[in-house]
Amino acid sequence: MAGGRFAPGHLGELTQLVPFEMVDEALIATRAVQARLRDLPSRVMVYLTLAACLFPETGYPGVWRKLTGALVGLPVAAPTASALAQARRRVGAKPLRWLFDLLRGPAADVGTAGVWWRELLVVALGGTILTVPDTSAVLTRFTKQAGNHGGTGYPQVRLLALVACGTRTLIDAVFGPTTSGETTYAPRLLPSLRAGMILLADRNFAAQKLVADIAATGADVLVRLKNSRTMPVLARYRDGSYLSTLGPARVRVIDCEITVTTTAGKHTCLCRLTTTLLDHHPHPAAELATLYHQRWEIETAYLELKSTILGGRVLRSRTPQGIDQEIYVLLVVYQLLRTDMADATSTRPGTDPDRAGFSIAWQAARDQIILAAGVIAGTVIDLTGTIGRHVLANLLPVRRLRVSPRIVERAISKYQARGPRIDRTSYKATTGIEILAPAGP
Repeated sequence: MAGGRFAPGHLGELTQLVPFEMVDEALIATRAVQARLRDLPSRVMVYLTLAACLFPETGYPGVWRKLTGALVGLPVAAPTASALAQARRRVGAKPLRWLFDLLRGPAADVGTAGVWWRELLVVALGGTILTVPDTSAVLTRFTKQAGNHGGTGYPQVRLLALVACGTRTLIDAVFGPTTSGETTYAPRLLPSLRAGMILLADRNFAAQKLVADIAATGADVLVRLKNSRTMPVLARYRDGSYLSTLGPARVRVIDCEITVTTTAGKHTCLCRLTTTLLDHHPHPAAELATLYHQRWEIETAYLELKSTILGGRVLRSRTPQGIDQEIYVLLVVYQLLRTDMADATSTRPGTDPDRAGFSIAWQAARDQIILAAGVIAGTVIDLTGTIGRHVLANLLPVRRLRVSPRIVERAISKYQARGPRIDRTSYKATTGIEILAPAGP
């Protein structure tokens, strides 16, 4: 442990991934070091905000007690809630953003099971909504969503991220008011793309300029199109795909029919995909159609952020500056957990990272904070650690295909729900994909 006033500054075993030196460098780089050394140094406050993300059900004084509960014999401060709030404001959001920029990335080596497809790193682009407190200060920047049934009761923040599908780690993320759409925020993520990646995205991102800009980064694209969209046929390939154009970009189009069969029946739908991978020999249409379903990994990542970590709760901060800080804290903590999980599964060759249980890692990390255990690494590097050992001891089964109806994640009001009763059962399924060659000579 650190000594004196710095003793409460830790994150349990996760401190090994974000050590004291890293936090100090973040504070120096963003000019957030305290002017005078008092009972709440800036380094301690960074760790407090990170720890608070793991205990969303507890106020900041309660999180302070969890950080200090195991420090028996060490003199620690007993700050008031207002003192903690003032110290958090003094630190601000910039050190947390610095940490996120340092820690973000795919957290996987080349060849890691389930992370790469034909030597391309599979990444997904998508957005979600976070709910924030309804205060006059927050409403100066974030707005409530209007709707036919009265809109939402809370202001909202739009979060857009690039996620490595295999490890579900964050490659980059941006956020802001919901008055701007996902395609407005997407160009801010393009600097994080590079050659050797294949980006999966839904129909919302199939804009001509955006696809061309993504291709200009060197990354390849696999995006869904509307079935009604007219695409010129310039050349045909043996695998059923065809050469076309999407604005200035030359693309390959794949029309396919997907049949999902469960014990409840059979469902068939048409799907039109386009990709900048023009050579059908190393990148067959059927494999690309199967690969596209990896896009849903980003939805699982958002589920872990909003349901497992936040528990469906509204964010705590009541000012725009505090919300910026809290969202970067959320992204950093999520990345730390995912990195720890990827490190653990890497010690067992051939183990797919998606077999690691996020809830198990999250609970184990909380326990290590309360115990103030594993803060400093030993002389021998241990990629597994206590958190990793819990994960490896409770690996999830090899993933099987399951389907469930797509529904609204959170209704605006349970009293305003309309329509027939929805079957929410998840079914084991088998999938058939048939590539449809375009009509014509």
